[in-house]
Amino acid sequence: MVDSIRVHLPTGQHVVILKETTTDRYLPIWIGASEANAIAMKIQGMAPERPITHDLITSTFIQLGISGRRIVVTSLSDEVFFARLHLQQNDREIDVDSRPSDAIALALRFECPIFVAAEVLDRAGVIHEHEKDEEKVPEDKVDEGRLAIFRDLFNREDLPDLPDEPGSRGRGGSSS
Repeated sequence: MVDSIRVHLPTGQHVVILKETTTDRYLPIWIGASEANAIAMKIQGMAPERPITHDLITSTFIQLGISGRRIVVTSLSDEVFFARLHLQQNDREIDVDSRPSDAIALALRFECPIFVAAEVLDRAGVIHEHEKDEEKVPEDKVDEGRLAIFRDLFNREDLPDLPDEPGSRGRGGSSS
C-alpha cells in the first residue's frame, strides 16, 4: 500500500513510500513531482478541474474495456526500479512495462493491488527505526549509508501521512 509521499528537503526530490502490509518494512522510491502530485491527489480524494495524464489514461482504458488487475514492482537495477502493469480486456491479459510511479498512480485509479517482488523488498526495503532492534536484519544485507537518507524521511514528523483509501482519514491497510 502507499504509505506516504515525502519531499527530501535538501534536494526537493519526491519519494513515494510503499508499506509492506505484514510488517513495518517500507520501500522508498524516488519519483518525479508530477507523479507525486498524481498519487497524492488520488489518495486525498482530490479531483482536478481537467483530467491529468493518469486520469486520461484510466478513462481511455475503461472506454476500451480494459481494467487494471494489479501492478508489480518487479526489479531494481542500478538504483532504478522497474514495474509491470497487469491489465485485462475481456479474456485477454495485458502485461505492460511501466515506471513504478506511473504504475502506482494508475493502480490507485483502478483501485487494484500494488505488489513488490520479494527480492526488491529484500534489497531496498527499510525497517522503521522502532522495529529495527526487534527484527534481526543480517548486517551484510543492509547498506547503512545508502539507507540513512530514507530513515531520516520516515522518522521526520513534518509531513502528514496520507489516508489509506481515497477520501478516508487515518491508517489501516491492505496490499503493499
